[in-house]
Amino acid sequence: MLVLADRAGEGPIPVKMIASAQGLSPSYLEQLLAPLRRAGLVRSVRGPEGGYYLASEPDAISVGDVLRVLEGPLSPVDCVEEDGGICGRESECPARRVWVMVRDSVAGVVDSVSLADLLVDDDGRQGVMGTSRAEGPGHRGAGNGRQ
Repeated sequence: MLVLADRAGEGPIPVKMIASAQGLSPSYLEQLLAPLRRAGLVRSVRGPEGGYYLASEPDAISVGDVLRVLEGPLSPVDCVEEDGGICGRESECPARRVWVMVRDSVAGVVDSVSLADLLVDDDGRQGVMGTSRAEGPGHRGAGNGRQ
């Protein structure tokens, strides 16, 4: 997702290029991209000029959006899942309050950080993620080490 965020507006980025930049196999990357596409976070284009691109601007996609698609609920335990996980003992469970606080804290952090935020360092400079851009269509220059 960070490679796509970094290359936003350049058109579809080939799977091989993304996989190379991240040190992943293209087949594994396709397994990750499929649910992201189904969730509407990325779009794909088939054919020789095809690839993937973000469905929204990088500042409109949070880390939480990506984590929920790829990892599932952010809740530390099933009984406090964001979509209403209830075990039937919530009124008598002494630990529930802690699990809700953990869930809400994690969600607060990951939902407050966008893909665009990850591409900027604390001084407001672009390029802190360390992926090296793979050469290819839309390449904007020398690699900067972002991931």
